[in-house]
Amino acid sequence: MNIKIGLGFDVHRLVEGRDLWLGGIKIEHSMGLLGHSDADVLIHAICDALLGAANMRDIGYHFPDTAAETLNVDSKILLRKTVDLIAQKGYVVGNIDATVCAERPKINPHVPAIKACLAKVIGTDEDNISIKATTTERLGYTGREEGMSAYAVALIVKE
Repeated sequence: MNIKIGLGFDVHRLVEGRDLWLGGIKIEHSMGLLGHSDADVLIHAICDALLGAANMRDIGYHFPDTAAETLNVDSKILLRKTVDLIAQKGYVVGNIDATVCAERPKINPHVPAIKACLAKVIGTDEDNISIKATTTERLGYTGREEGMSAYAVALIVKE
């Protein structure tokens, strides 16, 4: 069996006047993440993990933040395209383990909906997706609620 792993990381600034999209779902919050797309930090980290595992560079290479077609794009579209890209090399998603770093809002109540959304987009079982949440104990930009970050590890399997 040919398996590979990849690591992804992403960060976005929190600002007023934007919706908060995380793991493909809209979460009610007083601020949202700033970015060229919908700035879904979790999906972006997962895309980087998948692309890295397949040795296909990173999300910015495939979906540049200077391209008109990625302006305000729903990151679920980027994730689906990423899954299609790794499939061109014969890979499918084995599993994903991801962590969201945020002080607020609390992410844990949203984990079941995030897992269901991601599983549907990727075309895998929810049991293949692990989503965790943590704070930074009020330290750094995350602790000051200036931004959110996410880490992801992905295992891909050659079919």
